Amino acid sequence: MEQLTIIRPACREKRKEKRLSTILEGSTSGLSCEVINTIEELEQADLRNKRILFAVSLGVSGINLELYAMLKKIRTTEDMFEGSVAGIIVDGDSELYTKSTARDVVFSANLQGCTFVGRPLVEGTGSLENYNIIARNLATDHLNAYIQSGHQLVKRVKEYRYTKKDRARLLVLHASNVAHSNTLLLWSLVRKKLWEAVGPLIEIEEISLLNGEVYDCIGCPYETCRHFGENQKCFYGGVIVDRVYPGILKCDGLLMLCPNYNDAIGANLAAFVNRLTALFRSNDFSDKRIFSIIVSGYSGGDIVAQQLISGINMNKAFVLPPKFALIETANNPKSVLKIPGIEEHAGDLANRIIQYI
Repeated sequence: MEQLTIIRPACREKRKEKRLSTILEGSTSGLSCEVINTIEELEQADLRNKRILFAVSLGVSGINLELYAMLKKIRTTEDMFEGSVAGIIVDGDSELYTKSTARDVVFSANLQGCTFVGRPLVEGTGSLENYNIIARNLATDHLNAYIQSGHQLVKRVKEYRYTKKDRARLLVLHASNVAHSNTLLLWSLVRKKLWEAVGPLIEIEEISLLNGEVYDCIGCPYETCRHFGENQKCFYGGVIVDRVYPGILKCDGLLMLCPNYNDAIGANLAAFVNRLTALFRSNDFSDKRIFSIIVSGYSGGDIVAQQLISGINMNKAFVLPPKFALIETANNPKSVLKIPGIEEHAGDLANRIIQYI
């Protein structure tokens, strides 16, 4: 049986690790596990082609000092997780910091070649109130719902297998102005590389959300949302229902073109992420992959990437393939073409799309 590697940064306050120990014991029962607790152990480990569970215990401050030492190593070791598949459990002492910590870890490991399964995060806030609905659905208490969620995550990590298709579909979404967008210009380079490599073996559908009204989600009651989702619809209709929903159902990979607006994805793309909930309630997205091209005028591309990780990978269950995002900085129109090595960067993303869809 394939061994599970647990990367569990040691917490200096041992009492804070008790609940995480309970979760891990229930989540990994019967499995052969290798546990890495310290930066020294991490530096000695070969973490390529492994099944990995990150397990992080946070105090009220949301800070685990050993984790920061590990993140430094992860961010400076190229392809450290090449070929590996992972999930993450974050256990907190407050209602804050669990998801932000998880996004940081997932983004950093993904840059170094790690795949994350759909819905890779199991988190426990201090009160465990985030398990209200799951506990009710499972007819159990919050702690057991937490344990069962961890167990299901470990199962998905262990069982994840990638099957490449002979012909694949890529859906490309954007809300940018063609005349001025460095992001669209960079996508044109990637698209050219895709065509040169595989031609029509990848069918590309591009949808612009720039023109027309794209209503954001206003949080319909669960039953209403589910009813519309079961019919591949949403209460507000429009281009999201008419074109984007069918494109999502058909695609093997989703590529989002995201210029950085005030350290956030644009309003129309954010509305798409929110309204994807209706379709997600009645469809399994765990065999689809998310990619992105992110261009910032100044900085903050990592913040946008982490928004996509939480919105599409953690919440909507798309698989996060290795190095899912091409992140560049370009301010003036067409200046993205002057970035040193930009053709190579575009080719690298094209090759990853080809490899993983």
